Amino acid sequence: MAKRKRDYYTVLGVPRDAPEADIKRAFRELARKHHPDVSHADAGEAFREINEAYAVLCDKDARARYDRWGHPDDGATGFAAVVDAATEMISDVLRRRRGKPKGGDRRYTLELTFEEAAFGASKTITLPADGDARPRSLTIVVAPGTKDGAIKTMKGEGDRGGDLNVLLRVAQHATFRRDGLDVRSDHTISFSQAALGAILDIETLDGPIKMRIPEGTQPERVFRIRSRGIPQAAGKTAPRGDHLVHIHVEVPTELTARQRELVEELARVSGETHAGPPARKRLIDRVRSLLDE
Repeated sequence: MAKRKRDYYTVLGVPRDAPEADIKRAFRELARKHHPDVSHADAGEAFREINEAYAVLCDKDARARYDRWGHPDDGATGFAAVVDAATEMISDVLRRRRGKPKGGDRRYTLELTFEEAAFGASKTITLPADGDARPRSLTIVVAPGTKDGAIKTMKGEGDRGGDLNVLLRVAQHATFRRDGLDVRSDHTISFSQAALGAILDIETLDGPIKMRIPEGTQPERVFRIRSRGIPQAAGKTAPRGDHLVHIHVEVPTELTARQRELVEELARVSGETHAGPPARKRLIDRVRSLLDE
């Protein structure tokens, strides 16, 4: 089995609740001490370990995942780590029993929907025959928050005991765009909705919800719906990103005679013509009174 990784906090010599400034200070001191140009005792292994620990602990999201699950690729902590360690051990036993040398690695591309990548999924794949063997079915567990292009390695599931590298591809969504842990979408409203305010039906990862926009909403304004984005981990209580709604205002290209009359009246009472000085009444009240006629 692979060498067990040391705890990242132990590597940097800081407590688990250390602020970012202390982590950066500890990294700089250790990096100067163990740089390969200065210390050749460990052939750069300590320097690599220090850099790896700092890369995780200086990133807010990566640190949160590490605090919850531990190392993702060794037997240190976390359910995923335990599963990977057990899988590697079983694969080693099976290879010894077969008495055959390890074969080559195999690559497989697994397509995911936007929602499957966001919330996680369990997908069953079928691998083509390996030599004289029959096709095999495997279950791939996709973690919540998986990004497009991620690779999941299945130890011992390749050709003759080699590894299987599963490339995870996330399909584009017709409505949503991913931005880190946030989800973005666009919504177009009419001029009257922007001026008077409205209750909109907004599609989210959890289904449609009602969102109120205030009167006088400007084009390209962005509204934030809290905790409707990408989960950081499995479970209903896991922290999530937000859903950001970009508002666009549609300007009509063709007007009926009555609509034109109302728009011209609005322009006149707003002082946009030379008919006289602007009225003192608020613009929003004028729009409402005209549209209520």
